[in-house]
Amino acid sequence: MRPNGEDMSDNNVATIGEEYKYGFVDAIKPVFKSERGLSKRVVEAISYHKSEPQWMLDFRLRSLEVFNSKPTPTWGGNLSGLNLDEIYFYSKPTEQRDARTWEEVPEEIRNTYERLGIPEAERKVLAGVGAQYDSEMVYHRVKDELERQGVIFVSIEDGLKHHQDLFREHLGTIIPPEDNKFAALNSAVWSGGSFVYIPKGAKVDLPLQAYFRSSGPSLLWTKGRRFTTSKAAPHLATPPTPSTPA
Repeated sequence: MRPNGEDMSDNNVATIGEEYKYGFVDAIKPVFKSERGLSKRVVEAISYHKSEPQWMLDFRLRSLEVFNSKPTPTWGGNLSGLNLDEIYFYSKPTEQRDARTWEEVPEEIRNTYERLGIPEAERKVLAGVGAQYDSEMVYHRVKDELERQGVIFVSIEDGLKHHQDLFREHLGTIIPPEDNKFAALNSAVWSGGSFVYIPKGAKVDLPLQAYFRSSGPSLLWTKGRRFTTSKAAPHLATPPTPSTPA
């Protein structure tokens, strides 16, 4: 599926090899960008800019210790050329997070999503949209009728802020930091993603979709998390999206 919600039909497949029209680069300066490399100071900066509770910072720092203690995996792709000292692990594009209307999103960032067709797709085919720019979610909205059913679809940071007990109970229970070196890395420096709660009896017929956009070709490591919990197998329509479980 394309960013604007269009299916990859035979006609669309025929355009493969042409210039990718969504591959443009944005010239947006972040309000904060961490120093290069992975360190305790970088992890603490991420937690500070998100105003996280102490237990979340402790979770991140424990995960960093696990990451440093584990060897680089030898299965899968060749990671010998990966140099984490050259990577930025956090870039904050704006002080505005989790806007409820596109008008609240900074104009330069909003224009990017307009070019990608995200607001149009939201109006036509989606029950809710989350939009992440670099390391932060800048927009989240779910249809009013789903809110009335008790469906929650917000940034993972807002999920942590407003549903802390539920968040803490389930964080890291599917893939714990100890699972492997890069699970630990994600647990230490995660930023952005969606928090989804579907109560018993709720019916979600249209997809909930989250989008990620990077400001340019810089060495930026951004990996959010998706936190999804539901009651009694509700009716939920959602497209498969690559993500990291809670």
